[in-house]
Amino acid sequence: MSTKTSSGSAAGPVIERHSIDYVPWSERRGKLWHQAPFWFTGNFVLPTMVIGFIGPEVGLSAGFTFLAVVLGAGFGTFFMAFHANQGPRMGLPQMIQSRAQFGSRGVIVPFLATVFVYIGFMVFDVILATQGIGLVLPDPKWFWYPVLTALSIVIAVIGHDLLHFVQRWLTYLLLIAFAITTVLAFTTLPAPAAGHAGGWDLTGFLVEFSLAAGYNISYAVYVSDYSRYLPASSSAPKLIFFTYLGAAGSAVWLMGLGGLLASRIPKVDAISSIKQVGDNLFPGFGTIVVLVSTLALISIMGVNAYGAMLTSVSGLDAFKPVRATVRPRVIGLVVVGLITVIAALAIPDDYLGSFNNFVLLMLYFLVPWTAVNLVDFYAVRHGRYAITEIFNPKGIYGRWSWRGLLAYSIGFVAMIPFFALTDLFVGPVANLLGGADLSFAVGLIVAGGLYLLFSRGLDRRAEEEARERSQRELEGDGAVW
Repeated sequence: MSTKTSSGSAAGPVIERHSIDYVPWSERRGKLWHQAPFWFTGNFVLPTMVIGFIGPEVGLSAGFTFLAVVLGAGFGTFFMAFHANQGPRMGLPQMIQSRAQFGSRGVIVPFLATVFVYIGFMVFDVILATQGIGLVLPDPKWFWYPVLTALSIVIAVIGHDLLHFVQRWLTYLLLIAFAITTVLAFTTLPAPAAGHAGGWDLTGFLVEFSLAAGYNISYAVYVSDYSRYLPASSSAPKLIFFTYLGAAGSAVWLMGLGGLLASRIPKVDAISSIKQVGDNLFPGFGTIVVLVSTLALISIMGVNAYGAMLTSVSGLDAFKPVRATVRPRVIGLVVVGLITVIAALAIPDDYLGSFNNFVLLMLYFLVPWTAVNLVDFYAVRHGRYAITEIFNPKGIYGRWSWRGLLAYSIGFVAMIPFFALTDLFVGPVANLLGGADLSFAVGLIVAGGLYLLFSRGLDRRAEEEARERSQRELEGDGAVW
């Protein structure tokens, strides 16, 4: 590899100038361990805790809920963390890389699902953040939804470095606040009555497992957005480890705490339960913890807005070239913010059922994408892509790539009999299993396996020649590796 790879010590401009374009080696910076606090704070938000509420609601004990969370989040994070390695190898945001598997226009299918994920999370985040503010201030939705969304948009406009900075320092506040809260939950809440303690239920266990797995798999669409500035020579095992540590650790902790609270507090609610437990230390401490959580929600809204912008610009660029400048970034972020506010105002007050179905829908649409994308990177192309060709609609990756589209489509269709959307649709196989949802396993195996099969005829020699030309164009004659 060329010695042009940056040591990673220099800071970038105050307002990020890159968007969907390639990050040159000379601008690479950052430390691998920063991925851990970034993804810890990114996942340590109240919607994560809501996932843990589900286990006791479907009859599981807090202990079995925790086991389902450990296995589910651990499984889902496995796929998410392996996407992190794509950032420094390719120097691109996460979703635009999918053009290599789906084509520059064919990729619009997973793009649409991904934007839905980003905006959906922003909607739930702004609702919870407003409820948190309501503990100390009047909380009219018409005021706080636009204000909090605008604040997150400002963070996203400044971009990558500020997002990393905020996430890293919020980690320390969250660790302190929730370590105390978790101890208080174990020591001050009354044990559940015998009739409400829950126990073992296979269907409930699989439901909790699927929700925890799907929730963390959903972060796969973000990962390279925040690792693409790392030096190209970054250690893959260390990068994957730190990403996994942050995302899985926070999910297990907060979902597990949610299961504990739901098993001991009737009609559990994210905001009121945290306040109740925290106030057992001293009156007002619970409010402090909720406000710290609100800061984390605003920060992750910035992360979601940033990702939605990158994906939207990538989609538009496939049909009409978009200059990678600050202006389209700002326009894209403003549009994302407006959609978020409108959707948040329209959503019913009883959002928990909506949130559960939203998480499952994320799982359904993203599982076949992550399978195709990871199989292509690790088993087919082994991380070797012609970057300039990704931006060339007439290049080797084409506008429509039948391999990725067909594998994704068949994988998605194969999942349908296993779907279990409460009150919306329960597939015949899921119905036979008592409502248990195993669609993620089917989607991963079918989509990933078919893509590997379809890719056997790829002309890798021609692509390798294109890759070498691409590297010379991007980094100079001595940069081919």
